[in-house]
Amino acid sequence: MFSRCYTATTQGIEAYTVEIETHVEAHVPGFAIVGLPDSAVRESKERVLSAMKNSAIPFDTNRKITINLAPADIRKEGSSFDLPIALGMLATGGVVDGDKLKEYVVLGELALDGAIRPVRGALNVALHAKKMREKYPSIKGMILPAANAGEAGLVKELEVYGLNTLREAVDFLNGLLTPEPVHIDIEKIFREDAQHSVLDFAEVKGQEAVKRALEVAAAGGHNLIMVGSPGSGKSMLAKRFPSILPPLTFDEALETTKIHSVAGTLPPSTPLLTTRPFRSPHHTISDAALVGGGMVNIRPGEISLAHHGVLFMDELPEFQRNVLEVLRQPLEDGTITISRTRMTVEYPANFMLICAMNPCPCGNFGSTVHSCSCAEGAIQRYMSKVSGPLLDRIDIHIEVPSVKIEELSKKSSGEPSAKIRERVLQARERQQERYKGLMIPGGKRRIFKNADLPPKLLHEYCEIGDEGRTILKMAMSRMGYSARAYDRILKVSRTIADLAGAEAITPAHLSEAIQYRSLDRQFWNA
Repeated sequence: MFSRCYTATTQGIEAYTVEIETHVEAHVPGFAIVGLPDSAVRESKERVLSAMKNSAIPFDTNRKITINLAPADIRKEGSSFDLPIALGMLATGGVVDGDKLKEYVVLGELALDGAIRPVRGALNVALHAKKMREKYPSIKGMILPAANAGEAGLVKELEVYGLNTLREAVDFLNGLLTPEPVHIDIEKIFREDAQHSVLDFAEVKGQEAVKRALEVAAAGGHNLIMVGSPGSGKSMLAKRFPSILPPLTFDEALETTKIHSVAGTLPPSTPLLTTRPFRSPHHTISDAALVGGGMVNIRPGEISLAHHGVLFMDELPEFQRNVLEVLRQPLEDGTITISRTRMTVEYPANFMLICAMNPCPCGNFGSTVHSCSCAEGAIQRYMSKVSGPLLDRIDIHIEVPSVKIEELSKKSSGEPSAKIRERVLQARERQQERYKGLMIPGGKRRIFKNADLPPKLLHEYCEIGDEGRTILKMAMSRMGYSARAYDRILKVSRTIADLAGAEAITPAHLSEAIQYRSLDRQFWNA
């Protein structure tokens, strides 16, 4: 007796098809799973047989059962194969309708009592299931855990059935249970979860120059570093930064949700992430946890979980040097490629990097309020923990001074986040119109904002005129900026012009952009 059913599993954020073939021979007891299964897949035998028995589903185990996971040359990992293996076995004995089983992509982990537990990557598999119909025209939907039905229901033109137990799956395939397919109102999710924050820039006293720099960073998608004494408000400002960012588009929300679904960090009641991620890892994080990795299951790291959002690194010099250096390539490319002996996985990592640090070990170097107690060598060692190549990839450097008592005692609040966000949105709309349909050379991803501009297109979209070139040439010779810093200055000046509603970059825009590159020279050359 033979049966075939379909499932899929993920590799990175993409899914691929797995055919589960089941062959049963009478009177020769045995159970084998082939097709490069890992330990979790091999252990599915015990879960499947126990779930059948505890669900009172008849199945003769006194036979030789062979299950092949095709393609056989790709390693299969995880517990999501439990449900399709169980249904494939039942189809060989006629307990379920094998022809109807082929109409669905099935995935789910089985508990010993027959309950269907949630799995990772349901949204990724659902998107792949829609593509599978080109090769398998009989497929019309999915059977998966009820807890994952919301994710899969985001995919239109696909019948999605979220079930709770193995018994429900058997009854559904036999026509004894007729649940309604899951449909998710995407527009309603965006309306109900419209980006808002309990943290507001109105609560920040003073620091107008820093708030201006954060507005520029949000408008153009630029990386930013804040340097200042303890208590000056660096972390407070960074935590309020998401409140001025533009909302996620549907395509951005879908891609972000796929990453969190694979990582298993998607909240149970949230089928779609509609607010930009804000990740703030502790400085003890390892390089593998930051960029992603693992010897067998390659999982996304913090930089991928911050995709289309913000990665905030507080106390930057306290991070290990090798951890900081692995940021260099993702900041340039917007992706991270993780290679292992058995496979290579690519995860998106198009994030905004916001950093905060003290200017010295005691934190008071350059302060007008407190005196610094650090030796010159200690200051140099502390600042050198952040390398020049990493700083070159951070567009905006800003000093955060201590707030004066007069500012703190004011009763009036600062400018609210909503008002700043309006200006950011207008600047982003100008950029999206300017770069409409434009791709980064190589065709890997589209250009949406000024920070995405490759060097090849800078002179076309960031023309500064003769006076601007004179100013920039003078700044380059005095400050010793690198070619990368030159490019970053042009991008930031283009964003400043967009915030001002100007078509051309003026010397004033360029001068403001240059001032955002002078801070690192002030401290690193001190």
